[in-house]
Amino acid sequence: MSTLPELPAAADAASSPEEPGGRMSFFEHLVELRKRLINSVIAILVGACIGLAVSERFFGFVARPMLKALRDAHLNDKLVYTNPTGALNLLITLGLYLGLVIASPVVLYQVWLFIAPGLYRNERKAAMGFVVSSVFLFLCGITFGYYVMLPNILKFLISFQGPFQPLISINEYWDLILMVLLGLGVVFEMPILIFFLALFGIVTPKFLLKNFRYAMLIITVIAAVVTPTPDATTMLVFMAPMIALYFVGVLVSYFVVRNKQREAQSTGARS
Repeated sequence: MSTLPELPAAADAASSPEEPGGRMSFFEHLVELRKRLINSVIAILVGACIGLAVSERFFGFVARPMLKALRDAHLNDKLVYTNPTGALNLLITLGLYLGLVIASPVVLYQVWLFIAPGLYRNERKAAMGFVVSSVFLFLCGITFGYYVMLPNILKFLISFQGPFQPLISINEYWDLILMVLLGLGVVFEMPILIFFLALFGIVTPKFLLKNFRYAMLIITVIAAVVTPTPDATTMLVFMAPMIALYFVGVLVSYFVVRNKQREAQSTGARS
């Protein structure tokens, strides 16, 4: 009999790991949000300082594909700037970008600390898996762009010099780098997009395979728009990972649909 009054407390203790954020008031949430924002801003400022310190050296790494393409074409491997503030503006911009990249793990961790207490245990696992897979695919896209796409693009562009002497501006080269690398980083998020479409029942593996010819048409159009060169070889190099990612998305949608069917069957069996 003495244990009966302890049952509600035990139940609360059992449920507390699931929703610890539910005990926080509105003002406590605001205080927590303020704390996370301040930590994120501090991380971005520190990252920007580090980025500015190493921006010149990092641009040397970014410029390697361009310099190699110039050397392979037996040209002077020098990049120029056409504005007195061009080099300084580029280094500051590059330093700020690097600062965001350096600070992004801390910022994501602060976001996680803010939202995690209000999530159930399975939701926490799903959210963490989403963040990790998104970052991984984005980095894969940037890596593919730097080591595969850029050498092919730059080789093609430099080969069409004609009777002219190329004079490559560092600012215009940075714009090209940004377009190619960020574009591929976003393109590599295709399995994540398909995952959410399958999760909400918009697409199924059968639907994706049946309409592959339309997907090929869309992939071709995207490759033609995003690729800064008109040659077929570069387009094919760009299309190949997109097609592979599409089939990865088909596999992801298969697992999503299978899990949803299992959950529906288990729910029906319990009822």
